[in-house]
Amino acid sequence: MQDGNHEPTGDEVLILADFFKCDYRFFISNEKVAPFEETETLFRSHGDILSREDRWAIQTFLYLCEQEEFLQRELHKKSGRVFSFTKRGNYFKRHGEDAAKSLQLFILEELPAIPLDIFLIFRRIGLHIFRRKLINSEISGLFIKHPYAGQCVLVNYNEDIYRQRFSAAHEAGHAILDEELDFFISKTKYTSKDLSEIRAHTFASHFLIPNDILLKIPDVNSWTEEKAIQWAKYFKVSTAALAQALHDRGIINKGTRQSIKQFRVPKSDKIDSELGSNLSNVGKLRKKKLIEMGLSDYYVTLCFEAYDEGIISGGKLAEILLVPGGNTQEIHNLFTGSDT
Repeated sequence: MQDGNHEPTGDEVLILADFFKCDYRFFISNEKVAPFEETETLFRSHGDILSREDRWAIQTFLYLCEQEEFLQRELHKKSGRVFSFTKRGNYFKRHGEDAAKSLQLFILEELPAIPLDIFLIFRRIGLHIFRRKLINSEISGLFIKHPYAGQCVLVNYNEDIYRQRFSAAHEAGHAILDEELDFFISKTKYTSKDLSEIRAHTFASHFLIPNDILLKIPDVNSWTEEKAIQWAKYFKVSTAALAQALHDRGIINKGTRQSIKQFRVPKSDKIDSELGSNLSNVGKLRKKKLIEMGLSDYYVTLCFEAYDEGIISGGKLAEILLVPGGNTQEIHNLFTGSDT
């Protein structure tokens, strides 16, 4: 029928839910806003930079956020620790600096050492963070308010792990400091007029590269390639990010900044801990493909824990692992480091 009065069958509702990557209850209840409705404005606003593939990637990302929120609630994994920050004045850089310091104090007991496990830290304050490869390499990440899951952060897996860590902190900065917005897409390049981007960048820089440690670097006016790479690896940031932080905080001059930026941390030294050291080379490649789809150690662990406790069925497990009808045991092996 074309009059809009034909009610879909249960199977048809499930097919629609699977296609749109959302909970079937969105189609039978008026209590929630479907994720694809929530993102409609985002897609209209950024249609010039979002390909069909990237739109689908974002839709899937929101589906994962929704499932993670559901699993956390059912497994009583919600920490209950809510971090909030009140901006004062109109100086955007100061907002970023103060928010970073405030968050560091808030989670002081979880900061035993540098580099920080930022994905864990941001999850502890209620953010849903996923990595997924986007076609548009000019997008470093985005944050969006999900009607059910809350603050959600997507990091473009297209970059190396150092860049991904900075992007995660940058998007967390938007989630904390641009709370009045429903979404924000960050690009790898922006201008001095993009004050929200500068503020988020400042937050990420101060959070990942704390002042008290920078001030302890010996002989800060003398930088060799070895020294620059050593400290960049210590913070797990690029040499460019390290150089900019040193310059912005008045520790080095422009000439020294340019000198440090020209060095590069070898790609072989930028190790993604989620790929695991116990996997075979073939296993690492297979797991990398799954991470590109959006899966993470944290999320996969939640999924199997819920399955083991009888909260979800085997079919639901495969669905939320993005392999409906597929081999969930292989995913379990890859994410527990036992693929051989």
